[in-house]
Amino acid sequence: MTTCSFTTSTSTSSSGKGTESMSIAAVHRDIIETHILTRFDGPTLASTACASPMLHALCTEQKLWKDMCNSTWSSINDPRVRHVISTFPAGYRSFFSDSFPTTFHCPSTPPSDLDSSSPTSELISAVDIRYKNKIIFSKVEVTETVSNDFLAPRLWMDLLGPKETVKFEANNDEFPSDLEQSMNLSWILIDSARKRSVNLTSQSPVLVERHYMPDEIQLVYVTILPGNSRVMSSDPVQCRIVITCRGEEGGEMHVREVNMHMRDIDGTNLSGKDSLVILQGAMVCERGMQAKGRERYEEFMEMKKERRERNERREKRLEMVCMILRIIIFVTVLCAFVVSN
Repeated sequence: MTTCSFTTSTSTSSSGKGTESMSIAAVHRDIIETHILTRFDGPTLASTACASPMLHALCTEQKLWKDMCNSTWSSINDPRVRHVISTFPAGYRSFFSDSFPTTFHCPSTPPSDLDSSSPTSELISAVDIRYKNKIIFSKVEVTETVSNDFLAPRLWMDLLGPKETVKFEANNDEFPSDLEQSMNLSWILIDSARKRSVNLTSQSPVLVERHYMPDEIQLVYVTILPGNSRVMSSDPVQCRIVITCRGEEGGEMHVREVNMHMRDIDGTNLSGKDSLVILQGAMVCERGMQAKGRERYEEFMEMKKERRERNERREKRLEMVCMILRIIIFVTVLCAFVVSN
């Protein structure tokens, strides 16, 4: 989809009031709706809606946003997802606003929306994997948040079973750099009870690692989410989605694993209960312009490094204090023994 701009111009009448230029009014409504607005991407369409009342009415048409969402994310054509989106405040327009990849800003206080009277009993994952802009995997998975598997000490969401694989043709001569540059991922998590969603992926991988199995690599996609002081520290956490691929002879590739888990700044895996609070907070927190996932990840890792060095300095000071106390105690006992004799 092409990023376009559509602006209005104004002219000033003798009374000093601005009026819309005839260049806009002269364009038929159907032409704007079918031949111009359909070429816009989401952010441009939202900006265009602010230009004039007429454009606002055209840019908020439900069909326009439905077509845009369906062309962006194939997985949301699932009947279950379509039904949930229909319950969003502004339908597909609200869903696109929630699900478009953005940067999350850490709030100073936990979002009050977490106290909603609508408990989250399930989360819907709508996942799409593209290779060279072609869909190779699309799936919708419903996860019960009250199940023992979800509430386990370590949250781990798998999309493929032990014997499931996804086959696609790739260029083995440029493996694995070809996958790093050409494989994009979208993992949208939908809370049907609160009618909110969030995109958990960095679109492109931030890391490419060799797996312990021969001829396998792992593509790691990371999104940095705000922490929540109600369940843990307010430090940001990372949502990690890992795709494991294996190369075969003849250029055939197999996706063997697609999983998601969450880690705090110290690298500890979060439980399902804590992860749910973090995810709900991400759905309602303030968001900004999209940033490159690798840059956000590098900032997070730098913060993690500084935290580790700070903890190491604190531990060294504590060890020094303990050593001095042991020396003082030893000298005191020794002196008491000498005096008593």
